[in-house]
Amino acid sequence: MSDPKWRPLRGVDQGALREARLQAHYAAQALARFARAYVSPQPDDGHTSLVWDDARDHFATHAANNGTRLSLNIANLTLAVDGGKSFALNGRTDGQARQWLGSELSARGLDPAALDAPSPYDMPAHAIAQGASYDAAGAVQGLTELAAWYSNANLSIGAVGKKMMQGATSPLCCWPHHFDLAILTTLKRGANPDGYLGVGLSPGDHYYDEPYFYVSVYPKPDGALLPTLPMIGHWHAHEFVAAVSPAHKIVVQDDQQAATEEFLQGSVAAVLEVLA
Repeated sequence: MSDPKWRPLRGVDQGALREARLQAHYAAQALARFARAYVSPQPDDGHTSLVWDDARDHFATHAANNGTRLSLNIANLTLAVDGGKSFALNGRTDGQARQWLGSELSARGLDPAALDAPSPYDMPAHAIAQGASYDAAGAVQGLTELAAWYSNANLSIGAVGKKMMQGATSPLCCWPHHFDLAILTTLKRGANPDGYLGVGLSPGDHYYDEPYFYVSVYPKPDGALLPTLPMIGHWHAHEFVAAVSPAHKIVVQDDQQAATEEFLQGSVAAVLEVLA
């Protein structure tokens, strides 16, 4: 199998990309429910995190106690049970997906009622929450672009993490609450944590209505101490502090990958300077 390569970002209409993001975010909650129900709990909720498979354009859960995994193809919104059947969400509701998944898991010896535990977090508003059907066919352009963003993040964050990280770094994974793909590094000078550095991609949220790469820092530093960032980045300081590079600055670059990785590497260096 060939190594993953950067996928050119086309700059899909912001509204179309937003709709794709919201539908994919809702679809990913099936994986989150599966993980909370059947994967052995971890103190940091790491059992609910998802892993990107570039060859299949999907996020997958960790294995349940019986070895079963559930995946979601982002480009076409299709759920699949490892070694079993798949279920295309297009034209179907969350209720129908729940019925299908319950049947599949029951056949594997898992109690489907465990899927119905309430979510510990709220989701952004969307008609799907009120019983509307998914429209993957109508959102195909946005979903394809969204898959490219995750693929590129998996490639570039992974590469930057290997070069730049210090301390203990988490695996690169997606957190279904915010739907971001990220790593977190704990920085230490002595025996205790001295700070945290996060490197990730958000597909968009209420801060930025478009995908954005970020390098976050905790504890929150003095704004007067923040150093200069690479050209396509800026400091975000509302409610959290992070170097941010939004989609509209990345898609216009002649070499999108080089510009993104320069931003990530430069921002990691800037954050380490703040924490020094």
